[in-house]
Amino acid sequence: MKIRKMTIDDYNAVYSLWLSCKGMGLNDVDDSAEGIKRFLDRNPETCFVAEWDSSIVGVIIVGNDGRRGYIYHTAVHPDHRHRGIASALTEKAIAALDSLGISKAALVVFGRNEAGNAFWEKMGFTERTDLVYRNKSIKELKRIDT
Repeated sequence: MKIRKMTIDDYNAVYSLWLSCKGMGLNDVDDSAEGIKRFLDRNPETCFVAEWDSSIVGVIIVGNDGRRGYIYHTAVHPDHRHRGIASALTEKAIAALDSLGISKAALVVFGRNEAGNAFWEKMGFTERTDLVYRNKSIKELKRIDT
């Protein structure tokens, strides 16, 4: 397995990977090629793909605001799970954030995603019960079900 920085040239393979993962929270704006290009342009050092036999089998999308890191859309193809790929991607992204001077990372996981919540707990991410997550759509987003 090889882990490398993600580029916009990886978009089609990454999007196909996301579609192979049941329950991904995708939408037609943020997860479009244009949306991901915009994200990669702002965060070129913190987004990674994992390759297995020259195919992209894992991805982690990570950004920061100069103070906190934010992890989005971590996914491993169902046929390649339980091989340490997600852990390796997470460790690579956390190291990249650390090198940028970012000292804390956050993420959001659907409550019904038991496997995802167990993974993040194993990786040392704790649940915050003292916060209320709030969201406001600035433009209408169409959810893409996987």
